[in-house]
Amino acid sequence: MSTKLVPSLCPYCAVGCGYYLILERGKAVGVEYMKDHPASEGALCPKGNAVLEILNNGDRLKYPLKRRGDEYMRISWEEALDLAAEGLARNARVNGPRSLGFLASSRCNNEENYLLQKLARLLGSPNIDNCARLCHSPTVVGLGAVLGTGAMTNNLADLKNSGCIFAIGTNFAEAHPVVSRWVQRAKERGAKVIVADPRITSTSWMADLHLRIKPGTDIDLLRGMMKVIVDEGLADDKFIKGRTEGFEELQASLRGYSLEKAATLTGVPAGDIARAARIYARSPASSLLYCMGITQHVCGTDNVKTCATLALIAGQMGRPGAGVWPMRGQNNVQGNCDMGGMAEFYPGYRRSSEPESVEFFKAAWEAEDLPLGPGLTSTEMTEAALEGKIKAMYIIGEDPVTCDANINKTKAALESLDFLIVQEIFMTATARMADLVLPAAAWAEKDGSYTSMERRVQWIYRAVPPVGEAKEGLWIINEIGKRMGIDLKGDSADQVLKEINRTVPQYGGMTRERISKRGGLLWPCPEEGHPGTEILHRDRFSTPGGRANIASVENRPPAEETSPEYPIILSTGRIVVHYNSGSMTRRSPSLLDRDPELYVEINPEDAARLLICEGDMVKVETIRGQAGARARVTEKVLPGMAFMPFHWQAANVITSDALDPVAKIPEYKMAACRISVKS
Repeated sequence: MSTKLVPSLCPYCAVGCGYYLILERGKAVGVEYMKDHPASEGALCPKGNAVLEILNNGDRLKYPLKRRGDEYMRISWEEALDLAAEGLARNARVNGPRSLGFLASSRCNNEENYLLQKLARLLGSPNIDNCARLCHSPTVVGLGAVLGTGAMTNNLADLKNSGCIFAIGTNFAEAHPVVSRWVQRAKERGAKVIVADPRITSTSWMADLHLRIKPGTDIDLLRGMMKVIVDEGLADDKFIKGRTEGFEELQASLRGYSLEKAATLTGVPAGDIARAARIYARSPASSLLYCMGITQHVCGTDNVKTCATLALIAGQMGRPGAGVWPMRGQNNVQGNCDMGGMAEFYPGYRRSSEPESVEFFKAAWEAEDLPLGPGLTSTEMTEAALEGKIKAMYIIGEDPVTCDANINKTKAALESLDFLIVQEIFMTATARMADLVLPAAAWAEKDGSYTSMERRVQWIYRAVPPVGEAKEGLWIINEIGKRMGIDLKGDSADQVLKEINRTVPQYGGMTRERISKRGGLLWPCPEEGHPGTEILHRDRFSTPGGRANIASVENRPPAEETSPEYPIILSTGRIVVHYNSGSMTRRSPSLLDRDPELYVEINPEDAARLLICEGDMVKVETIRGQAGARARVTEKVLPGMAFMPFHWQAANVITSDALDPVAKIPEYKMAACRISVKS
């Protein structure tokens, strides 16, 4: 029997690992490693190794479904598309186009996301957003404010050139396991690894220095390191004077701050803070890695700005091994933001609030009118739905009923809608609330490009046909548009990419032919023939004046503090075998076997006080509700702290929905809770 190898990309995290699908008689039957892929070099994590359990899963949605009472009935595509168009048009006509909300998918390709935001805006709605709102919106606005570009400054392989790797608020060994290979390679060449995390994690095991900070004190730690760098003459004066603005203000803000105060606030010994600062500043090239332990706070944007500022004052930017690496979560979250799948931006990060952006796209799309933004973010759409201002939503490949903070509010918001369309590959918790469910093709069943967290844009061709009557998202969006009198001019992914080349400057030279080659290209790639950009900010920053904006910020308290009634701080995060809402990994038998249920980590001191034993079923309560979980008594968490993985719906019943005022991200990492044995 003849077999065929087809290049593909992992549909999970944003590392963008490549592999081959092994096909027999048109069906994917195996995976072969792609040893020459520049990011993964043949490696795959447990999730990547199990992709066929998702692609070939029997639970895949195969037919369009219409709600009838509490049940769903199978309908034809013709009826489904008519219902979708009529529902959106009716609500736009009765309540105005701004009553429509759209959620793009960071699991779908660039072309689908570009077309969805185009449909939303051509319909007159500026309300388009994506899951970056819940994970890395502070990166987009925070790094954007300081450096001019809200993206990873260097590629992943460049980590091997770092003499110091400082990881703060990231457990990359579990969330992005392949990255560990590059960190380990740097260690073998003599690099020092510093990890700042309240928990003991698989990442902290790699550390030469583990700073176990109190939850929510990241800025206090970073300011303590800055204080040492400035006071001991370790700042890069030439870099600061030549390429930045705002250093004098930072110096002034640090005058009343001391290393001893930083130690008191963070719980980290002053000597360890000083040692970390010296290692980071003195290294010939230092990298700073962060993830949602930094972003998911009410001060998430300030956290990101402070990370970037630390790199700037030490001159650790714009060189091999030196820069800032935001570790993004979904396979195409970077591309989704690039394509304009955010309330604040049209494609290419043209601000939706600027009339010039509207005029540019009116010409590009031959549109009579387009909405001025910013539109509502995903978190604001929830509030607007509860207030009766958002009446209909079209959600693609996202599961807010599992992933949102305080999901009872999200459920109430979706229940209040007049009309809800969900386009998915599985019947998720959100899909079960829809009036209309549209079955979509998975990643290997369609053509298109994806952008990894290192700005690497890669094209994959369809390897296998969609299951049942599932359709490519591009076809579905196009057909809905046609029924609403809109020609989206997106009949193929190649056609849409050519439009992206014209409207997104960073993608100008990224033709299908070029990004189909192994490893694709890293943006910005402004024209054909351009080799792509491995390292940003070598000579100038992306700000209007070309200089970086050093930020001077002080820490702000979390929205919730502990109290006698709720004495423990609850944090949430990823674990290695699961992914986001769990809609894929909890359908993967090999992964689910390893971690089959929700658990909560509790420090032994707290467990003894609460009479909780290892393996007990416990009740974790916040002011929003309660979740049942299996107790794991461990010193991985500090006394007064608990940790739960967020891949089970119950976890987000109790997380805090307090928002960062700038990025509008919920504070998943800081919820005051109490824990008791479940009766």
